[in-house]
Amino acid sequence: MCVVDCSGLCRELAGLLVVEDDAAGLGIRVAYSLSWGRPVRELDPGRLVAEEEKLLAELRERYRVEELPRDPLVRTYRDFYWRIGIDPTKTRPSSEALVRRALRGKWPRINPVVDAGNIASARMMVPVGLYDAAKFKPPLRITLARGGEEFHPIGGKPEKLEQGTPILVDGDGRVMHVYPHRDSVETMVAQDTTCILIVAAGVPGVQREQLVETVKEVQRLVGLLGWSSCSRVEAKP
Repeated sequence: MCVVDCSGLCRELAGLLVVEDDAAGLGIRVAYSLSWGRPVRELDPGRLVAEEEKLLAELRERYRVEELPRDPLVRTYRDFYWRIGIDPTKTRPSSEALVRRALRGKWPRINPVVDAGNIASARMMVPVGLYDAAKFKPPLRITLARGGEEFHPIGGKPEKLEQGTPILVDGDGRVMHVYPHRDSVETMVAQDTTCILIVAAGVPGVQREQLVETVKEVQRLVGLLGWSSCSRVEAKP
């Protein structure tokens, strides 16, 4: 496992990720930052129990499953999905999918860090990506696929991407994410992860402040696990 200086990456945070013009033209915008600490395997998931219980109560108060398609943020992400050729009634935006699972009593538990990201995503209704900083090479780019890039999705088989697909790639061209809903197994948070990049995925109609606050919420939650975070959040473009 490669050792990464996460606090050092904080000093270079502004140049860590770029949204290229072709992706920005679709209205893609992100906020991002870093957090780090002891390996995931050593963290106590019980420290998030109260946060999870609070979230589930909040969601039951705010939403009904049948009314979710009318929520303004849900509509915003669904509209973007239609725009890039994804049927959101079959492939849900990840934040909406989490809320649906919560309302149906099927809240997922993966590991403490991923769980923190899921709590923040469902609370803010913004998709969140978490990436092991030891597994990618900066700088990162959000761009449109030229076609034929290989992607290794979590829980799926490797596939070739179509031209024009919005993607997050690292300095070696590794596809880390298909925007804004699928992450790669190659850079996912695992039991030995000690440093993560947090990305809040925005689309047209989602305000920059909402994305920044989503990242800060993830950082607050991993702070409950004893992790540290960068003191600032970057927003692009």
